[in-house]
Amino acid sequence: MIWIMALLPLVLLALSLPIFIVLLLTSMVLIPWFMDVPVDVIPQMVFGSLDKYTLLAVPFFIFAGEIMGRGGISRRIVAWINSIVGGVRGGVAYTTVGAAEFFGALSGSSTATVVAIGKLMYPALEEQGYQRRFSLGLLTSSGAIASIIPPSIMMILFGASAEVSVASLFIAGIIPGLLVGVCLALYVLWHTWNKESGVRMPFDGRRFLRASLDSAWALGTPLIILGGIYMGIFSPTEAAGVACVYGVVVSKYIYREVTWKEVWEVTMSSLYLSSQLLIIVAASGIFSWILTISGVPQMLVDAIRQLSSDPWTVMIIINVFLLIVGCFVDPVSAIVILTPLLAPLAELLGFDPIHFGIIMCVNLSIGMFTPPFGLNIFASQSLFKVPVTEIYRGLVPFIVASVGALAAIVYFPSLSLWLVGIMAQ
Repeated sequence: MIWIMALLPLVLLALSLPIFIVLLLTSMVLIPWFMDVPVDVIPQMVFGSLDKYTLLAVPFFIFAGEIMGRGGISRRIVAWINSIVGGVRGGVAYTTVGAAEFFGALSGSSTATVVAIGKLMYPALEEQGYQRRFSLGLLTSSGAIASIIPPSIMMILFGASAEVSVASLFIAGIIPGLLVGVCLALYVLWHTWNKESGVRMPFDGRRFLRASLDSAWALGTPLIILGGIYMGIFSPTEAAGVACVYGVVVSKYIYREVTWKEVWEVTMSSLYLSSQLLIIVAASGIFSWILTISGVPQMLVDAIRQLSSDPWTVMIIINVFLLIVGCFVDPVSAIVILTPLLAPLAELLGFDPIHFGIIMCVNLSIGMFTPPFGLNIFASQSLFKVPVTEIYRGLVPFIVASVGALAAIVYFPSLSLWLVGIMAQ
């Protein structure tokens, strides 16, 4: 049965079937033919996987990110950040990283951040003379910050799968999310100092003041979302609903950049994307249940223990495994399937569940822009109409910088847990 469980999904993937079909077909073969379990368990587990209050936040944050990108909020954030750092060498590149941090704190979606920031920043990067390879690598990798900086959809899925506090995961993700951005910015510093400087504009106080006033409502968005969660005013799921309402009100009535027709279009596109994510969650739920009751987690623990008994060596193995998985499997499937397998192992090794959740999200976020099949790579290819090989070459230094940030996050648990401890007091 274990061989069927391992080989059948690979065969189905080779036939180019969607991942949720692969998981469902594998489950429908395994349960009636190899398990003494009634087939009624399939629909029960499929719908049971979605019967989690926390998952309601996923479609809400997707909609919030879409409406804020369409309604001028992301453009104003970019203009505000550029008014601060635009005067330094590499200012437009720094603006790209800062905008990814900020928009990630609005949407929680990596791919949405690549699209929203890419539309605004790619022309500006080209205009200031940055190499196309560098610009593509910067935009594709910066989008992954949204999977780490709260509110992160990955963290919501991990929290639902591991049954840990999503609010605590959000708090724990703040410093790691900023650290990844700092590491990308350090490479930007090195690159612009040695190769190109772009066009430099002196700091203009009046320009900064105008940008601040124009973006005041946009800048208030993460304060309302995250501040409301951390002050105990509402839960992460309720915060997602608040973000939707706030995004519509600001985009429609304050900035007046969307019509009700466009709000409906955003609603339908968000519905489509949410359905894509949640159907994977549903299919992954039944497959993950099969893995669990088949004893795969214990076999995995035993196999890794045979490789090494040192907790840090085992964690390095887990990190390498997650980085490889992230190159080939979408993060939704990876989190829902692997969390029940790896989270107990990490806890057995002495790693805090919240810390491991951040480690897992950072690994899979790096996978989103790592060749050959990172989702952000294909988002960039579709958006910028360039060959994937050119994107691949531009990504290499950003992958190295992000892995450096990952190493620090793994080795120094306080980067993830310090704020959690403070908020718990």
